[in-house]
Amino acid sequence: MAYNYLSLVNDINHKFNEVPLTSVNFASAAGFYSQAKDAINSAIQDINQDHFEWPFNHIRDEVTLTAGETRYAFNNDMKSVDMDSFRIKKNSTLNNDTVKLEIISYEDYLEKYLDQEYTSDTSVRGVPQYVFRAPNMEFGLVPCPDQNYELVYEYYRNTVDLINYDDVPDIPEIFKHVIVEGAMYYCYMFRSNEQAASLSKAKFDKGVKNMRTITINRYEYVRSTMIQSNKRFIAGARIS
Repeated sequence: MAYNYLSLVNDINHKFNEVPLTSVNFASAAGFYSQAKDAINSAIQDINQDHFEWPFNHIRDEVTLTAGETRYAFNNDMKSVDMDSFRIKKNSTLNNDTVKLEIISYEDYLEKYLDQEYTSDTSVRGVPQYVFRAPNMEFGLVPCPDQNYELVYEYYRNTVDLINYDDVPDIPEIFKHVIVEGAMYYCYMFRSNEQAASLSKAKFDKGVKNMRTITINRYEYVRSTMIQSNKRFIAGARIS
């Protein structure tokens, strides 16, 4: 069976001994079926609110800059952004190399570079070297670009509710059971079965914890800063 909104809702229906929905009657489903649909979306939102930076919500965005423009809007679905990921792509046509942008604060920008937004002097433009985050949903570049460079940055997105029967969650299918368990909690609460709801909530919380362990917890590579000698040592004996 395909992994989509319909299959998730029917997993709930199966557990509650309800007749499965089809692609034909899915949109018009009412009563408990409507609750099951809402419960799936609630469980997905609960998972996404548990952690801001789930790997399955990671986006690498590319923006074509406009010569003379300092500020640019983030995408509307942006939840958190990695300001350390901004870079200008190498472009042989524009004759620019790859540049990783350094972060400056908005206060530093206002104090030192703000005039670039208002001057007509094109000599202050160039390949951006710095990036700042504005108080609104914007970022800015210093210096102001003199050409239409290609900028890349990475962020984590907010998810939207599933609507159509064939909508597929961003959460990988291997965690389907976690979504279902979270939805079961809401359905049991709908039917005033607080004991069963409590058990489902405990299973859901454990499932989310396991998701974090599998997808987020990792050992980072640690680079040694020890100065290496040009001598080699074997079993206590020095070899020149």
